[in-house]
Amino acid sequence: MADRLRALIVEDSEDDTEMLLRHLRRADLEVEWLRVETPDAMRAALQQRRWDVVLSDYSMPRFSAPAAAALLREEGLDIPFIIVSGTIGEETAVTALKAGAHDFMTKGNLSRLIPAIERELKDAEERHRRREVEHALTDMRERMRFALEAVEVGTWEWDILTGSVVWSDMQERLHGLAPGSFRGTIDAFYDLVHPDDHRQLQGIREMFLASQGHSWVEYRVKWRDGSVHWIASTGRGFRDEAGRPVRAAGIGVDITERRRLEQQLLQAQKMESIGNLAGGIAHDFNNLLTAIAGYCQLLQERSGLEAGMLGDLNEIRLAVDRAAALTRQLLAFGRRQVLAPRIVSLNDVVADIAPMLRRLIEESVQIDLHLAQDLAAINVDPSQMEQVVLNLAVNARDAMPQGGKLTIETANAELDNAYAQTHGDVRPGPHVMLSVSDTGHGMTPEVQARIFDPFFSTKSPGHGTGLGLATVYGIVKQSGGHIFVYSEPGLGTTFRLYFPVAVDAPRPAALPAKDVDRDLSGSETILVVEDDPRLRALDERILKRYGYHVLVAADVEGAMRVCTEHRGPIHVVLTDVVMPGGSGRNIGDWVLEHRPETKVMYMSGYADTAIVHHGVLDPGTHFLQKPFSPAELARKVRSVLS
Repeated sequence: MADRLRALIVEDSEDDTEMLLRHLRRADLEVEWLRVETPDAMRAALQQRRWDVVLSDYSMPRFSAPAAAALLREEGLDIPFIIVSGTIGEETAVTALKAGAHDFMTKGNLSRLIPAIERELKDAEERHRRREVEHALTDMRERMRFALEAVEVGTWEWDILTGSVVWSDMQERLHGLAPGSFRGTIDAFYDLVHPDDHRQLQGIREMFLASQGHSWVEYRVKWRDGSVHWIASTGRGFRDEAGRPVRAAGIGVDITERRRLEQQLLQAQKMESIGNLAGGIAHDFNNLLTAIAGYCQLLQERSGLEAGMLGDLNEIRLAVDRAAALTRQLLAFGRRQVLAPRIVSLNDVVADIAPMLRRLIEESVQIDLHLAQDLAAINVDPSQMEQVVLNLAVNARDAMPQGGKLTIETANAELDNAYAQTHGDVRPGPHVMLSVSDTGHGMTPEVQARIFDPFFSTKSPGHGTGLGLATVYGIVKQSGGHIFVYSEPGLGTTFRLYFPVAVDAPRPAALPAKDVDRDLSGSETILVVEDDPRLRALDERILKRYGYHVLVAADVEGAMRVCTEHRGPIHVVLTDVVMPGGSGRNIGDWVLEHRPETKVMYMSGYADTAIVHHGVLDPGTHFLQKPFSPAELARKVRSVLS
């Protein structure tokens, strides 16, 4: 966020306004501000100058936050709108969010104000960039239509009586031919067109033969180098004095870039839809998986069970693990994973996972690592980057059933404006490149167009879920990176990933060692806050087995009551994030204020916005992803206490 902030404050209290300004200035912000308390005053302020953020009280004698949000929409402005109110209930907050507010908080707890402003300014910038892409797409369409109507991009003429076709040099270039090499017949034209587009072109031909008319058609041509290009063509038929069709003429233009932008926009919309679906089901589904896995393991640890029953329980655990993996993959594709980014070197990530790759990849596949010595640092989640490398390596292995070479390379890369203009949402600047290449069977353009679709797979049924590359795509995008694929049938495949360099980043520290077995027992006091009675009982049972003294609460109010009434220390509050009547964040903020010595640990089935922003954990947040096993719960609690 910039050092200067232009804030429009919708507030009827001068004292509360001054309180907000003091809080903002404590963050070293130079604040340009204006206070309004009526619709007319706010409308005039919006029309007079540009504001970075609107901070609004919820209810005022002559105005309200929902009315202010409606006024913003009426003016057609996309400005972060944050409600700062004395008190605001859950239903009121939901109503405010539906009315257009981006966030809300109480005047008595402004600790989230600065992070909320930073987040919403970033979101507004991202929405602005997306609108720019959409406007660029619309502008490109309009310029293309103007060219078709007013500029000879490529011209063609068909003599219906003789059957000859004449193309201009540009029209030949559009179809991948050298000037003068077109054979000059309708059949020669069809030989260049993708077979799937022959039928619609035949319909255009019949229209010209039947009567005078105008045509518009988009079709694909395959150049001799194997690349596929989209051509848009418009034409008109002509008759002689007797009314017979004698000639048709028109122009053509390459619209490959427009089609690519359309596919990119469609992919973004599809990812958003999948993410919404995954987030909607993940919480309840992961609660169920946690209960199944936990009670299953508790049963397995009982003595005296028959071998057959142990086998059945093991099959249940395996099924839970597969279901949990699918949920994680869907969340990753939808960019709803919880990330814990840190400054790292991709070289360390690759080196750390290399021994696993050599065990995973068959001996018939040679693994070559080419890691740049002066590689810049990036800000990513190391465990998620390991998942990316692992998935790409497995995908490469499957493409080389008879053996071959797998090459993993890192390098510094400078992406310039020209590259950014031809690669969608890429922003120019210094990046770190990760390349994973294989010498396998490669992919056709049709397969390449779908490889990141969830559940799409070229493997036979029962071999893979079709979520590996979709997971890679989601992780890379959520990490602020970009991924591109280059492949030809029979010539192998290369995936190139680009991540922005971490500006002014400290030297990356070595990756932490993997967890090793250690004593997970303890005697501290743990407060479990969980609205699901099955999970609450399960968590209590697990923690007691490891020696902890356990207190329980079913909601925010109950947690506060336990913390108030319990006279001894509470070492950790373990709370679910999503609960009716409040959230885990409400509990965490309250504990921070009233029991600052107590540590707070969150658990959830998906990336709820209460503790993450764009899937990234708030700094210093302890988080356990559902579903988890009893050992994972104990290990995480022990880690937080240590």
